[in-house]
Amino acid sequence: MRLFFRYTPGHQLSSAAALSARRAAITALRQCDDQIEMMRDEYNRRRRYVVKALNNMGLTGFEPRAAFYVFPSIQISGLTSSEFCEQLLREKEVAIIPGSAFGASGECHVRISYSYSMKHLREACSRMRKFLENLKQEQKQAYRGHKH
Repeated sequence: MRLFFRYTPGHQLSSAAALSARRAAITALRQCDDQIEMMRDEYNRRRRYVVKALNNMGLTGFEPRAAFYVFPSIQISGLTSSEFCEQLLREKEVAIIPGSAFGASGECHVRISYSYSMKHLREACSRMRKFLENLKQEQKQAYRGHKH
């Protein structure tokens, strides 16, 4: 949620949020430091888990510092980012975003949110690992088939 006020001389004061939302935001800013710190620590834990799990699968990238997303390379898969995401969704029911959705430089990458619960993140990473293992086996079999 974004909260802001705008005042222009000669115009009315306007805001982008309802009064109740502004009051809740003020209360959060004044009284919720412990909860904010707890949630920040939780997101850091989720981020570290997802980055480590992806690295263990061979999907590497930069560790994010301020977002709820990782953007690993999927180049080892041999698939385009759209192919990777479509197959992962169809075969393992895990939805992630193709990097190509963010422009040509995003190709060979995918965007993965880690704002889900640890339970969901563990399950999604497990399914992705199995997907990559199956893909590697299929590619080995296809290679052997072309070799003979």
